[in-house]
Amino acid sequence: MNEEEAPVPIVALTMVLATIVMMVVFFFFVAKKSKEEREKEIEETSATKPKPKQNQSQNGKQQANKTAKKPFTTKKKAHATYTHPWLLTTLKGHTSTILDMDFSQNGKYFITVAEDRSALIWSIKNFSHKEHRYIRAAIDVDHATRVRFSPDTKAFLVSLARKNILRVYRIGKKNDGSIGNFVAAFDFPQYNQADIRNIGVASNGRFIMVGYANTTILVVSIKGDILATIDTHQVTNSLALVSHCGRFIGSSGFTPDVKVWEVCFDKSLLFKEVSRAFELKGHSAGVKCFSFNMDSTRMASASKDGTWKLWDTDVQYKKQQDPYLLYTGTFHSNPSHIVMSPDSRTVVMSHGNKIVVFNTFSKKTEMMMENVHEGSVEGIRFDSNSKYFVSIGDRHVLIFNNITGYRAAIEELNDKLNQTNSNAVTERIKEQIQEANDALQEILPKSS
Repeated sequence: MNEEEAPVPIVALTMVLATIVMMVVFFFFVAKKSKEEREKEIEETSATKPKPKQNQSQNGKQQANKTAKKPFTTKKKAHATYTHPWLLTTLKGHTSTILDMDFSQNGKYFITVAEDRSALIWSIKNFSHKEHRYIRAAIDVDHATRVRFSPDTKAFLVSLARKNILRVYRIGKKNDGSIGNFVAAFDFPQYNQADIRNIGVASNGRFIMVGYANTTILVVSIKGDILATIDTHQVTNSLALVSHCGRFIGSSGFTPDVKVWEVCFDKSLLFKEVSRAFELKGHSAGVKCFSFNMDSTRMASASKDGTWKLWDTDVQYKKQQDPYLLYTGTFHSNPSHIVMSPDSRTVVMSHGNKIVVFNTFSKKTEMMMENVHEGSVEGIRFDSNSKYFVSIGDRHVLIFNNITGYRAAIEELNDKLNQTNSNAVTERIKEQIQEANDALQEILPKSS
């Protein structure tokens, strides 16, 4: 480098540094001035507003302004326990959402399963007691989505969420005859990749039904052998049920009908075939849910079209006779559940956390219950005697007295009384009416 050219870059560098210093000083001056102007503005504004009064505590410290915001809290408001004149009791024991339930055929036990990997068995005779003891069975490394008692109440069947299979648990007995331990006795193979929608056990013990979320329903022996495969052709299955009498399997889905099949056995009680029995036709949109009465002579169905229907299914379907429509009512465009009592006198429906109770004799809605559970109603069921209907949701089981059933029975008896001319029959009917009235007054003294 030439010695004469050396000062030039030094001078240039000095000028650049000087420029930077001047810019920093300028911006600092502007920022300071703006801050002073803002502070002055705030002072002037504050001077024109009245100052809030401040309370001085005894130790000289100022108390917080009463209008100050409260600190944020994540504590959830506790859900109030549901109360209703028809409510007999609430069963509590599960620590997470209850998914399904079942009554034993002998009328002694009630079982519930939940996401907490447990099955709880309750004594029905203790429903009216203050304390409700239960016996707990652990569902190992999984949780049950559906549960059904065996006809002899010596076992129960569950569908497992993760494995998507069926498992049988044997119910042990103590020396005094009470329920003892539980043993996982048998796992069925995985028959289908689709999720299990529902399961059922025939009341005669001859077969097990497995309904899947696609269009498949399997009829399986108690040993796990596939007896028959049903394709419902309903696009998807919304529900599959075994009738209380053990003769029929019904299905509903995307199509606006309910299909019913008869499971046939020969005289030697060997499986013969599954044959189409009848269909419930009349809805204009997919049927979400349906129900049988005890002897399958009545059915109820609820559809996405916002209607529900009551059917007479006591027909000669082998002679191509179709079920008779008895009643059409409106409910909700997306019903969750519809259940008919075994004696056909009561229909209970749900949508979200709302329950509606209908009298099939008078054809009138007798009760509408709002906010029954904190979340949605997960299931509704009647006991075999039509004495109670049960609702599950969140972690609770609500046991309701079937008041409508008693009222419908009294109305039906009074109707028979007006039609008879026999003195003996008249006296017997009057006795039955008095018995029903006494039972009603006992469970609901203030009811009319």
